[in-house]
Amino acid sequence: MAASRPPPLGPLGGGAGGSGGAAPAAGVSMRMFHGEVFLGEMEVFPMKQGGEGGFPFPSNEIRVSHLSPPSERCPPLAILQTIAPFSVRCKLQSKLMPPNPSLHRLYITCFNEYKSAVVLVGDEELHLVAMPTKSDKSPCFWCCAARAGLYASSVGMLNLRCLAIVFDLDETLIVANTMKSFEDRIDMLSRRMDVEDDPVRIAGMSAEIKRYIEDKELLKEFIDTDTVTDNGKIVGTQKEEVQSMSGGQERILRPVIRLPERNAILTRINPEIRDTSVFVKLRPAWEDLRSYLTARGRKRFEVYVCTMAERDYALEMWRLLDPEGNLISPQQLSERVTCVKSGSKKSLQNVFRDRGCHPKMAMVIDDRLNVWDDKDQHRVHVVPAYAPYYAPQAEMANVVPVLCVARNVACNVRGGFFREFDENLLKRVFGLLYENGLLDLPYAPDVGDYLVCEDTNFLPNNQPPIPEGMRGAEVEKRLNGQSFRGEQWEGQQTVSSTRSPDDEGMPIRGITGGRNIQPNGGAVAIAPSVFVTVLQEIGRLCDSKVEFRSTVSNGKSMQFSVEVLFSNEKIGIGIGKTRDEAQVQAAEKALQNLESSYLSFASPIAGIPNEDSRKSPGSGNGFLEDVTCSDVDISMQEPSGSTLKQDHSNNLDKLSSVMSLIREHCLEDHHVVFRDQVQNSGPARNEEYHFQVELAGQILGRGVGSDKDAAKLLAAEEALRTLKSTTDPQIKKYLRPVR
Repeated sequence: MAASRPPPLGPLGGGAGGSGGAAPAAGVSMRMFHGEVFLGEMEVFPMKQGGEGGFPFPSNEIRVSHLSPPSERCPPLAILQTIAPFSVRCKLQSKLMPPNPSLHRLYITCFNEYKSAVVLVGDEELHLVAMPTKSDKSPCFWCCAARAGLYASSVGMLNLRCLAIVFDLDETLIVANTMKSFEDRIDMLSRRMDVEDDPVRIAGMSAEIKRYIEDKELLKEFIDTDTVTDNGKIVGTQKEEVQSMSGGQERILRPVIRLPERNAILTRINPEIRDTSVFVKLRPAWEDLRSYLTARGRKRFEVYVCTMAERDYALEMWRLLDPEGNLISPQQLSERVTCVKSGSKKSLQNVFRDRGCHPKMAMVIDDRLNVWDDKDQHRVHVVPAYAPYYAPQAEMANVVPVLCVARNVACNVRGGFFREFDENLLKRVFGLLYENGLLDLPYAPDVGDYLVCEDTNFLPNNQPPIPEGMRGAEVEKRLNGQSFRGEQWEGQQTVSSTRSPDDEGMPIRGITGGRNIQPNGGAVAIAPSVFVTVLQEIGRLCDSKVEFRSTVSNGKSMQFSVEVLFSNEKIGIGIGKTRDEAQVQAAEKALQNLESSYLSFASPIAGIPNEDSRKSPGSGNGFLEDVTCSDVDISMQEPSGSTLKQDHSNNLDKLSSVMSLIREHCLEDHHVVFRDQVQNSGPARNEEYHFQVELAGQILGRGVGSDKDAAKLLAAEEALRTLKSTTDPQIKKYLRPVR
């Protein structure tokens, strides 16, 4: 069942009863103020026995500065446990009964409006959280500590079900080159060709040089004439108005040429200096990822950038990626783009220096893992380095492009995080009382818990033999017209340039045996993890949610088990020594089951005999029979076949219409789920399917039918009637307000 909010408090009213350890008997008396208004005497108890840690209030005085922003659905303790776990410093309760009316009003306001009373102490905020109590000793508070400003920014994100995502730029989202960097790369490849004997490698390098030269000539034409000739057509510049690089209020006009068919843009960092012209290639499928982040005008992620590039360059690259400012508004740009000195480590603490987000609520998209601080690496989704010149076909060799995989990862991370937040943390926080102890607090979700590697066939620091585009200190030197010594490039290429003839059968550096990228950019194998990305892409195209749920078996072998849910129905299970191995196996079996289910649907229509039509439906959900897991094996039964009814497609159409109406009523699509009710079926019930529709754990409707879709339709129709007529506050809080 979903967590329910405690009833509002009235005059001198306590919350619901409960269990928990009693507060320490001895406390310290302190005077409490709201601004300059005296509220009364409070008795303060240390959270730990024996008073360990002392009291956080200076001068033994509690002075409330202000009240926190109100929260729509998340109580303050849930927010604080997420951004500052187990940070309860002490407990407070009124020394006098009945309490001072001003103190009681503060308590009632905080409890009913999901606010906290904030005490400022140096660089910290002490949040006094109004707590229900099993006795009549009201008002009473827990005091939790958090970094100043962090609570106010987090309350909005958690209420809107929003996380943060941090992007790297170079070789993650774009590859950019100046004339000098083009020349250096062409020269380097030419020298390597002179000492190469392998005709295949020579052909690959020659093709790579040709691609560099083609784009270099376009950039030179842009520098000389402010035009380019693309496929025989002359394209002129557009003057795009941008804010001054110096950060002033004046606006400047920057010459830009966009070549959508090439997925390329030519721009000039400093419009007055032609040598600062840059040729930029955008990574394919960026539009898909960008549109997901702000689909239907709803922000799923707060977006940040962390790069080792020079700042003016970084700001212009991001402007090209987000020209409308939908991901980062112009007012936030200076705070949201972080430039790290080359050679330093990136860190989420530095990215969120303005305390706009807690690192636990953020994920990173980067092509390199080792540039991140160790404590943040489990929150990094590593993508293969974008190499449009070295391997132009590799980007599209996957059935699902790299940035679509990143989109799917972000979707899974967000779903997992807020499922844990809703079903565990919120539920348990609502049950806590003033008398509970520190150990009664629930575990707080962390983005890193739900970040599962989507492609195990690329090493984290994968790079092409010659770095494409500019990185770190090179950008500043290029744009300032300084030379960049070739030795620095040579130092980076020693690994790939020293491959011996014995390495012929080995994959190129950064690519493991699962995918062997050839020097000419071709790909000769598809990674096993393509099952995962294909399944997620099917879900996206069908507007159906795909979830991976993983557990560790309780047996001696400590194997990982992963199950796949497609539109909240279990369709695949996998087991393995690692989570990735289990996930790939589960995805492969899920695809097989989807295929079998589709064939059982399509074969009778096409007049093709269905081999599985003789099988009984069993007690499964139509995709996957119930399975049992052991330490040795997980057996996957074939999905049961069924005879199609004449009105099957009608049921599907009606079900789709009813579900659309249900979604229009609900604030969050993912709160609505179908669950199959397993029956102890005898022969008489062997042909029945039982389904129920739930909204955040509340049952809205049930249905029984001779096939799965008929049962679902009956359950959905009853659920829709319930939503239209309900007066239950636990259901109404998930519904859109009636206009």
